[in-house]
This record gives sequence, structure tokens and C-alpha cells, in this order.
Amino acid sequence: MDPAGRLLELQEIDLELDRVNARLTELRTGQELASARSEADASEAELGEHRLRLAAMDRDGARLEHEIDSLGQRSSAEQRRLYDGSIANAKELGSLQHEIDNLARRISDREDELLAMLEQHEQVEALAAGAESRTTELRERVTEVESRSEEQSGRLGSELAERLAAREALLPEVDGEVLELYEDLRRQKKGVGAAAIVDGVCQGCHEQLSAMEFDRLKRSDGVKRCEHCRRIVVLGA
Repeated sequence: MDPAGRLLELQEIDLELDRVNARLTELRTGQELASARSEADASEAELGEHRLRLAAMDRDGARLEHEIDSLGQRSSAEQRRLYDGSIANAKELGSLQHEIDNLARRISDREDELLAMLEQHEQVEALAAGAESRTTELRERVTEVESRSEEQSGRLGSELAERLAAREALLPEVDGEVLELYEDLRRQKKGVGAAAIVDGVCQGCHEQLSAMEFDRLKRSDGVKRCEHCRRIVVLGA
């Protein structure tokens, strides 16, 4: 392969190295794993909140049931007094009836509260079940990401070593001055220091070269550079 073609081959290897290094950095910093753990933690926190609400509702429900039972017992006792003949005074009987009516209203109110709470309890139970299911799935995903990250790190490490070896083998075939310019351009041009010209278009910046400039490049010797992005360009690739 001609020296210009070697430069394009080097560029391809370098782009692969950039990709592999970027992925390794991502795996080593644990961004994907941190994101998975964050989602699982948030879901687990939501589940905890639902469970706390359910526990509070259970306590309030037990209190209401106890109050309803207590009021019912008082109402039954007062009704027995009303009809057992132990009270003959009409005013006292009227007062007792009023108390019985009041107890009935209080029992009815507490029963309505309990019914509303039971309905809300069912809704929160459904939310808790959904949160529990999501938490289980997300915890499984954390385990999966951990396993996949370890596997990918090993595979990418091997791939990195192969690419570096290929790069080292290729370097002696590239002119030193051209290599220096190429490395400088890679730092300036987001990793792309050399590009092919295809149908008169620079594949580095995707700009069409003028006919005059394209003709000049074809006739010129030495390092050829794009008139738009100033990358090193290779014709006929």
C-alpha cells in the first residue's frame, strides 16, 4: 500500500482506538452502572414511602375500628337503659335518646372514614405492588450491567491491545514529518487528521472541493490538504 494509503489506515486505527478508549472510560467511571443504581434506589425509596403510608393507614384503621366498637358498645348499653324501665323521668329519657342518636351519628361518621381509608389503602397497595415490581426489575438490571461491564472491559482491553500493536507496526511506514502534522491535526480536528477525497468531496469536512483545487491536488506532490478544513487528504481512495 502507498504511503498515503498507510496514513488512512492509521487514521482508521486511531478512530477505533478513540472509540475503545471512550467506552473503557465510560465503563471505568461507572456512568451506566451509576445510572442503573440510581434508578433502582429511587424506585426502592418510592416503595418505602408507599409501605410507610400503608403502615400509617393500618394504624389509623385499627384506631377507627376500635373507636367504632367502643361507640357501638356504649350505644347498646344506652339503648338497654332506654327500654329496661330504670328511667321514668321524661326529660332524662329525652336526653338519653339524644345521646343514642349522637352515638349513631358518630358511628356512621367513623364507618364512612374507615370505608374511605380502605379504598385509599387499596390504591396505595396497587402503587406499592407496582413499585416493588419495578424495583425488582431495576435491581436485576444493576446486576446485568455489572456483569456486562466486566465482560466488556475484558473484551475491550484485548481489542485495545490489538489496535495498539497494529498502530505500532504501521508507524514506521509513515513519514515522520507527515506523522507529526497528522497528530497535530488530530488534536485540532476532533480526532480526524487525514481523510479520503471521494467524488471530489473531503470525507473529513464533507465539503466539495472546487474543480480547480481538485485538479491542483491531483497534480501536486507531497502532502495534500483540504482547502476547507486543512486536513491531510488522500485522493483516489
